[in-house]
Amino acid sequence: MVPVEEIDTLCLGAGGGAYPAGFALARAGQRVVLVDPKGVMSGNCLAEGCVPSKAVFEAVELHRRLSGPVGRAVGGLGGPPDYGAIIAWKDGVQRRRYGQHDRELAATPSLQLVAGTGRLVDPHTVEVTTPDGERRYRATSIILATGADVFVPPLEGAELCVTSRDLFALEPSVTTLPARLAVIGGGYVGLEVACMYRALGVEVTVIEALPTVLAGMDPDFVALIVAGLDPAITLHLSSPVQRVARVEGALRVYVSRGDEETWVDADMVLLAVGRRPVLAEGASELGLALAGHGLAVDPSMQVPGYAHLYAPGDVNGRSMLFHSAVRQSLVAAHNILAGNRVVDRVDVDAVPATVFTTPSGAFVGLTRASGAARGVDLVEAAYAFEEDSRAQILGDTDGEIRLFFDAGSLRLRGGWVVGVDAAQLVGQIGEATAAGLSAYDLARFADQHPMAAEGIGKAARSLVG
Repeated sequence: MVPVEEIDTLCLGAGGGAYPAGFALARAGQRVVLVDPKGVMSGNCLAEGCVPSKAVFEAVELHRRLSGPVGRAVGGLGGPPDYGAIIAWKDGVQRRRYGQHDRELAATPSLQLVAGTGRLVDPHTVEVTTPDGERRYRATSIILATGADVFVPPLEGAELCVTSRDLFALEPSVTTLPARLAVIGGGYVGLEVACMYRALGVEVTVIEALPTVLAGMDPDFVALIVAGLDPAITLHLSSPVQRVARVEGALRVYVSRGDEETWVDADMVLLAVGRRPVLAEGASELGLALAGHGLAVDPSMQVPGYAHLYAPGDVNGRSMLFHSAVRQSLVAAHNILAGNRVVDRVDVDAVPATVFTTPSGAFVGLTRASGAARGVDLVEAAYAFEEDSRAQILGDTDGEIRLFFDAGSLRLRGGWVVGVDAAQLVGQIGEATAAGLSAYDLARFADQHPMAAEGIGKAARSLVG
């Protein structure tokens, strides 16, 4: 009989949906256990997602800028990119952050990380299979932060393809550039990789079954990004993939286009058709099941019917972003500390999202399409980067800042940025949206010159003078 350890909170998972709550609860005096099969903190974001992919992105962006107007002014790169060195840099960033997390964990003795796989035995009990045997915990509260995983569809020839894991995991299997890359899937992962590889000289084709890339995002926002993509990236839209095969030493992607079948030949095929939530073993016996985009949760992050069960992060599918998972995790912690009463809620509309393409695009809150879908009367204000001093300095003048205000009150409801510093600027817009600032508030703020952020105030002043 496995002895039962009594603890305050158990987290299934140790990524962004779990460890922020774990630290907050431990520092408040609780005994907390994180259970994760990787045996390390930070989940897929650090293992194979946002951190390593952006380490590669930033290296590629530096190469791109040095190959552009600014780089030519100072003599350029002087040679082709070294992809192996880029991967080594990425690996170094990952190792540094893993070490940082290890030190944080060591400094918090009431928070324990257990390498293993957890199974829900009943609403308060979790059995954990570890390399050293079985453990059993009984917890007052449980956080189901089991995240999401790469979705591999039942596609003939899928085993011939690589996924984002092969590109961005620590010491990845892909360390050299192919001459030709075919990307199956025009979501943000597929399009980001397409832009990175094209900037490094790879011939890139993106194949998307739907009529547009970045499906689900505001179509006008998407159109701005697509208009700025490197024209050498070939886009095949409305083109479902039928199978992948090896033909004469190459990989051939067979595609349906209307009533005809055609194909794309490549040296590497990236399968990037999305991620799907992962549900903890034993959850179905409690009546929990994935539906729609993920496990159902309230804005409190509580699972309906179980006030002590929480499901923050990718597992609920509401906002599958690391920073959103962190916010959701902290909401769960606040409600746990209140005795599983609701004292905090998540507003996913206030969470910014960035597509790290070239050009980059970012958005937050209501935009043209989402406002119209909700029947919200919005007025717009825009600032073109063609006029912006920083964009001119960088030689990157395509794109815009566009803000969306409530038509009656002129309160900011959302915005997007396509182009220079999009990922940085969207946070400022998101904070102003969450704070309920108006066009008057934004117009009065003297932002720095020559920085692209001053375009936010300039856009607002186009409405209020």
